Amino acid sequence: MYFFITCALIFLCTPGADMVSVPRSDGQVIARADTALGRLMLMHGEIRDISPALAGMYPVAVVEGDSLYIFDVDSTGTAYRFQRKTPVPFPMTKGIRASFPLSSYDNRPTCVVSREVFDTKEGLATIFHEFVHCFQARTCENDLKAGLHVARAAMEAHDYSWEINRHFPYGDSAFVRAYTGFLLSLDEGNLVKVQRSVDALQQVLSPDDYEYMVWVEWKEGFARTIENRIRLRYALQPNTAGREQPYDRVAFYYGGEKYITYIAARDGNVIPEIRGLFTEMLKGPTGM
Repeated sequence: MYFFITCALIFLCTPGADMVSVPRSDGQVIARADTALGRLMLMHGEIRDISPALAGMYPVAVVEGDSLYIFDVDSTGTAYRFQRKTPVPFPMTKGIRASFPLSSYDNRPTCVVSREVFDTKEGLATIFHEFVHCFQARTCENDLKAGLHVARAAMEAHDYSWEINRHFPYGDSAFVRAYTGFLLSLDEGNLVKVQRSVDALQQVLSPDDYEYMVWVEWKEGFARTIENRIRLRYALQPNTAGREQPYDRVAFYYGGEKYITYIAARDGNVIPEIRGLFTEMLKGPTGM
C-alpha cells in the first residue's frame, strides 16, 4: 500500500538547494501555473504522435514551499484546471522531477515538479518524461512487478524505496566489464553480440540484481527514449546522463534507452508494445 513513494520517483535537485522560499499568494501561484500549463498543452499537440505513451495528459502538482498545487485536465481534455492545494507528503526541494500516485489526490499517478521546470523546452520535455511514467503506472507497471521476485521480496521486507535505493554492485569489476561490453554491443548492433553480453550480465549478477537492472532499464530507459525523441523534434541536445563511469542507477537510464533504440531499429524505429518490450529486455533479443 505504500509502494507509491517509489513509483518513478526521480529527484534532480540543485545541490544544496533549500525549500522554495519566495512567498507567493495562492492566486499568483495558480495564475503562473495556468499560463505554463497552457504551453504544456500546446506542446502536447505537437509531440503526441511520437508514442502511444503520450496520448494522454496527467495531473501536475507544482511544489510551492510546503504545499502542492494540483492541476488536472478538464472534461474537454483541452485545458488544465486547478483542483486543490495540499501539504507536501514529504520534503521536496527545488528541482524535483517525479511521478507517483499522489495520496492527496486519490492516488492518481501525478507529475510533481517545482515551478522553474516550465521555463524551457527542455523542462517541458522532462514533464513528458514523467507523464510516460504515469502511463506505465496506469497500464502495466504493477502487473509486471508482480512477476518479479525482486519486487515481491522488497514488498515482503517492507522496502518501499527499493526502486531508488537498492544496494546494487555498480562498482564490481565483473559487472563494470559486462555492462561496458553490453553498451558496446548495442553500438555495433550485432544480435549475437548483444545476446552474449546479456548472457554475461546474467552470469555476473544475482537473479534479483539482474531483474532490478532490467526493470530500471525498461522503466527509465523507455521514458528517456520518449524524452529524447521529443528533444530531437525541437533540435535540443539529448539527455545522455548516465553514460560515463563510474556507473550508478542512472547508467540504466542510458543503457535502457540504447537497448530500446536497438530493439526499435529492427522494426522501422517503432518501439514495441511496452509489455512485450519488457519481456524482450528481460530475456534478451534472441528470447533465450
